[in-house]
Amino acid sequence: MSDTAQSEAAQTMRAIVVEQLGAPDVMQIREGVPVPQPGAGQVRLKVEAVGINFADVLSVAGEYLTRTRVPYTPGMEFAGTVDALGDGVTGVQVGQLVACLGGSGSLATYAVANAAALIPVPASLTAAQAAAFPVSYFTAYHGLKTLGYGQPGQWVWVQAAAGALGTASIQLAKAMGMNVVATASTEEKLELARKLGADVTLLQDDPERVQKIRAAAASDSNPKGGVDLVLEVVGGPRFQESLDVVMNRGRVIVIGNASREQANLRPVELMKRNVTVTGLWLTSLMGDAEATREAAMALTPLIASGQVTPQVGPTYALDESVRAFQDILDRKTVGKVVIEPQR
Repeated sequence: MSDTAQSEAAQTMRAIVVEQLGAPDVMQIREGVPVPQPGAGQVRLKVEAVGINFADVLSVAGEYLTRTRVPYTPGMEFAGTVDALGDGVTGVQVGQLVACLGGSGSLATYAVANAAALIPVPASLTAAQAAAFPVSYFTAYHGLKTLGYGQPGQWVWVQAAAGALGTASIQLAKAMGMNVVATASTEEKLELARKLGADVTLLQDDPERVQKIRAAAASDSNPKGGVDLVLEVVGGPRFQESLDVVMNRGRVIVIGNASREQANLRPVELMKRNVTVTGLWLTSLMGDAEATREAAMALTPLIASGQVTPQVGPTYALDESVRAFQDILDRKTVGKVVIEPQR
């Protein structure tokens, strides 16, 4: 580690440690954990804010797309102040606030990350907003800008509209000139969706939701109705609804499975209306430098100008991590749940 770049820091820290997989209460707060040292090409960050995603909850439960190896410290998305530079790191300075997609390890007072994974933060953002930015907005961008979509005048159905991904999707869709149908579990959450620009809002348990969504997008050129694009995050038995509301030659983007139930898909059904179903996983996309660069170039000016603003929900201290994860599971939250390790 560069002697000139290392700041004075504590030798030990506090961190959440998971030694066995399961419900959120398997997470334990540990004192006296050694502060990590950055290797070549890495930086150490003083963690200011950690954005918690449903993927983090699934990872602790051992139900995520990749195998969770224990023991480990959760936290894949965070913002922090650069505290020390490893050998060979350029283009970033000690004291700079950055966001990061690190995979895991950020539910601690310090974390190390590859310098290549750092995302510059517009000066207008707080640390909490910066932590709420990468996963949700990069995912929303890639979901909306899928081949041939994300065009002015097109209709998109945004599910779980008051969550971190939902609020990001609404804002970006409106910035692209799209029309938005938003669904959520309560009127309070729908009010937030309307505030962010949703054109039509419906309770997710409205018994006529499928018909209403199709009707909302009807036009002279699309008399039978149906949306151009669905951002599918619920899964399970309700996956069929995404197929039911999409128009001829429309597309369903599978981003999540909040129901944690199996969905059924009959390929022949796609043929009838030339419907496309596409999976989207940000982790693999971030390995595509060109796709990441494209998204960053599109998102940075929107964030910097205030045209879109990360929606920070409830914030928690590090020793409240179990409650934060459980609140997500219980669908009690609006916007991005943020944990602040320095509190």
